[in-house]
Amino acid sequence: MLALIGVLNKTQVCDAQTDECQSNFIYSFPFLLSYYWTHQVITNVVHVTIAGVVGTWWFAPEEASSCLSSAVKESFLRSTTYSFGSICFGSLLVALVQALRAIVNNSRQQRNRNVFLLCIVQCLLSCLQDIIEYFNKWAFVYVGLYGYSYIEAGKNVTTLFKARGLEVFVTDHLIGNALSLVSIIVGLLMSAVGVFLEYKMNWIATVGVSGDIAQIISGSLGFFFGLIFCSITLNVIDYGVNATIVLFLEAPSDFKENHPKLAEEMFSAWTEVCPNRDFMNQTDRYR
Repeated sequence: MLALIGVLNKTQVCDAQTDECQSNFIYSFPFLLSYYWTHQVITNVVHVTIAGVVGTWWFAPEEASSCLSSAVKESFLRSTTYSFGSICFGSLLVALVQALRAIVNNSRQQRNRNVFLLCIVQCLLSCLQDIIEYFNKWAFVYVGLYGYSYIEAGKNVTTLFKARGLEVFVTDHLIGNALSLVSIIVGLLMSAVGVFLEYKMNWIATVGVSGDIAQIISGSLGFFFGLIFCSITLNVIDYGVNATIVLFLEAPSDFKENHPKLAEEMFSAWTEVCPNRDFMNQTDRYR
């Protein structure tokens, strides 16, 4: 951040007549790329680690019997060593698009003459980012489960969607809505807590802000932090569900053998949604 501020300050161009200065955000591209790439890598290391733990629990439950089991340590070590290159490569694709979107968005805010063209470019980049992120979400499941390279994982994702595309999409869509709803509810609860604390303590009002505005600020901060921290926590569930869906579609027989009670409940629930599929008698993986 310090380097970015220095670069923007050094490269800004000032108009002598209007005394207005504009920074050239092209120079900030490497810094934006560094930030987004780091963020993506950290997020995807967690994703791959959780997928590995779920895979161990699926095939060898005795090795993942507690929160301090060897499965957690070994999965994290694989994510940060053997699979780290695949994580960095997949994360770089998203980071590049995010950095380009930030540059285009800044150019639009500066009222560039080509604002209409920039709007189209930003829309295309947004769509491209959504596609890559959704693809990565399933690709990193394969990286965590089987130790595939990013390219190999991508091929398996393609096979997965060809064979089970609709089922994967529906289940993923439902899980996302449920987790988003929980995050919003927690954010609202924390907003109420923020308003209550401000009403009792007058923390923000002590700096000269009126009572009503202080409560609005406190409630907004409570909602923001409640939503963010809950979303981060629920990402663990989201990643675990993704791995479970892939394993359920690929290896139902292992699930039935190692977790018979859970398998019976899940097969029964899935059969209600897909009555033409007999998962209980499915023993071969489709790949």
